[in-house]
Amino acid sequence: MAARTLARRRAALRRFFRFASEMRWREDDPSRAIESPKLPKSLPRYLELAEIEALVAATGAMPRRRGALARAALELLFASGLRVSEMLALRREALAAGGAGVLLIRGKGGRERLVPFSEAARAALADLPKTRAPRSWLFPGRDPARPMTRQGLAKLLKEVALAAGIDPARLSPHVLRHSFATHLLAGGADLRAVQALLGHASITTTEIYTHLAAERLRRVVEAHHPLGEAGRGRKQGPSADALGPEEPDAQGSG
Repeated sequence: MAARTLARRRAALRRFFRFASEMRWREDDPSRAIESPKLPKSLPRYLELAEIEALVAATGAMPRRRGALARAALELLFASGLRVSEMLALRREALAAGGAGVLLIRGKGGRERLVPFSEAARAALADLPKTRAPRSWLFPGRDPARPMTRQGLAKLLKEVALAAGIDPARLSPHVLRHSFATHLLAGGADLRAVQALLGHASITTTEIYTHLAAERLRRVVEAHHPLGEAGRGRKQGPSADALGPEEPDAQGSG
């Protein structure tokens, strides 16, 4: 089993035996003998800009309602970095209140933050199908009185990925959130600003994206530096023509 699977199962056992102790079913806690696995460091997955554009373009070939929902979800998630729960909890009133291109989001722990969104996202949201339900959600589910579920959105994104020729396993709402942060930092955005936009309580959570930026820089060096992987196949050093004609030696023999 993977280390993260082992860690989850260990946490479940620890919780169970703590409950057993509180209920006085037993006095000892055998789960304490289980060592915590060392979790590997993994970088967040993200999509390149060309892939995002291909996904948005693919929504045009989908049925009218599904395509409008898919395009709005892609545009908003990539333009704002919202969590999937934050986006699905939005009502139409939030869009009307965001006349200045800013949404008021209530995130984890009840913390509120202002999140700007692009003109492309605004246009896509305005094109969403209207419902007559008393509580109109921005992304309604099959029952218009209820918001779309995570599973419903995941199925919708899978359809878009297949239409765009992208592996569906590479696309999820959180991958779009990672893509939002990665491209902002790659474009020179301040880390604190990205933290505020993502709604992270700690800057250490946001710092993982600096590793992504460093990885992109490493690939640029490898691709373009003369001693990088791409440059090793090329002839090193200046050519004879670049050095100019050979100087005659001291004897004048040319």
